[in-house]
Amino acid sequence: MSTAPDAQLQRWQRFRTNRNAALAAEHGWLTLTSFQWLESQPSAVDLVPGLWSADSTTAALTASASDGFTLVSTGEPVDGTIAARLANEESLMWVQFGGPDGTQVVVELAMRADRYAIRTRDSQSPVFTEFDGVPTFEYRPDLVVEARFEPYPEPVDVPIATANPLVDGVHRSVGELVFRLPGKDHEYRLHAEEEKLGALTVTFHDETNGDSTDEWRKVSTTRPRVDASGNATVVLDFNRAINYPSAFTPYGTCPMPVRNNSLDARIEAGEKRPTP
Repeated sequence: MSTAPDAQLQRWQRFRTNRNAALAAEHGWLTLTSFQWLESQPSAVDLVPGLWSADSTTAALTASASDGFTLVSTGEPVDGTIAARLANEESLMWVQFGGPDGTQVVVELAMRADRYAIRTRDSQSPVFTEFDGVPTFEYRPDLVVEARFEPYPEPVDVPIATANPLVDGVHRSVGELVFRLPGKDHEYRLHAEEEKLGALTVTFHDETNGDSTDEWRKVSTTRPRVDASGNATVVLDFNRAINYPSAFTPYGTCPMPVRNNSLDARIEAGEKRPTP
């Protein structure tokens, strides 16, 4: 049983409730049912009507009114050819079709590795309709640790792999989080990325991966707090370690950890491998 103070445990329980609610959002990550690259010539694709194509700058869809497409943004019917442009790593919830109200399947347009692809998001996917929350370890107060943040003079772009072997990624490291773990006599250093409002995220491997947890996870912190001496620190709470979407679906392009973000410890906190 957890020996965490009641307030600390309640904050974590609220975090878990919000996390599961976010995953259960309509047309969220649990609804992905395909990932398909677009060809240069207008072609049919799996699971979706119409003819799809893309060149180096623009993606296009040609469909008739009988295909039942409408634009996600406006609800306007698609009858003819429409086009869209994205920058690399951008996504667009573009068109929708199917079901009683014509919104069962949303087609997401994505630019990955400088190529256009589509992903289908089906609200009737069993992964979504049968979702009952992500299994987690019990709360571990000892895996809430203080970490020192050592920022780099400038962000460093580190090439990484992703969950899709055809898509390379880049980790923009802004510095390192330095900390110790219970029962270990050495320091760890994890590359960190900066998120909105100065928050930090670290993506990491640990010795539970492939056993009780997925192949990698991530954990976020608040913005570092700087003391009077200029030292920056954060609270690194591994109980808030979560899975990437690729743990739930084979259609993600989620970033893998940088080479050195591996812990020689079993981090038995946070989310476990999702139940099939």
